[in-house]
Amino acid sequence: MKLYDSAGAPNPRRVKIYLAEKGIDVPIEDVSIPKGEHRGEPYLAKNPLGQVPILELDDGTVLAESIAICRYFEELHPDPPLFGADALDRARVEMWQRHMEFQLFIPYAMVFRNTHDFFKGRIPQVAEWGEVNRKALTKAFGWLDAELSEREFVAGDRYTVADITAQCGFDFFGKILKLMPGDDHKNLNRWYQAVSARPSAQV
Repeated sequence: MKLYDSAGAPNPRRVKIYLAEKGIDVPIEDVSIPKGEHRGEPYLAKNPLGQVPILELDDGTVLAESIAICRYFEELHPDPPLFGADALDRARVEMWQRHMEFQLFIPYAMVFRNTHDFFKGRIPQVAEWGEVNRKALTKAFGWLDAELSEREFVAGDRYTVADITAQCGFDFFGKILKLMPGDDHKNLNRWYQAVSARPSAQV
C-alpha cells in the first residue's frame, strides 16, 4: 500500500500523526499542492476530486478522506484505541471528532481559503465569509478552553483522533493565519503544549 501525501498539508498530516501513534509504517509519495500535482494526471485517475490524502491498497483500491483512512487502519490495528475502546467511548470520540471538525478545522479552512494570498487566483474568495469564520473561531477557543478544564484531552482522559484533528488545525491554519488561542486560554494552551510534545507531533 501507499499513502499519497502533500508535505505540510493538514489533512495528510492527520493520517501521519495517527500512523505514528499506532507505530504503523506506510510508504509515502508526495503530491505537491503548490505545484498543482494534485490536479494533474495520473493523480486525478486515482482521486477525481484531486484531494489529498489518499491510501492506495495493493489491489488498487483507493481510499480518500483522512478519517476514513484512519478508520481503516483502526480496524486492522485496534490498539491503542484512537477511536474509542467500547460503544460509549467510540460514540464520545466520534462526537468530539465532529466537534473539532465543525468548530475548529472547517472554520480555520474557511478563513484560509477566503482571506489568504495562497488562494488568490486559484479559487473564488469571499473575504466576508472568511471574517465570519474568524469571529466564530475566537468564540470556539473560549468554548474549548472551558471544556478542557474538566479533562486532559479533547474526548476524555486519553489521546484520540479528536485531538489529532484539533492539533493539525492549530499547527497549520492557526500558525499561518496567526490566529491562535490567547494567554487567557490556559486550559487550551496546556492541552496544546502536551499534544505538541508527543513524538507523533514531529511528523
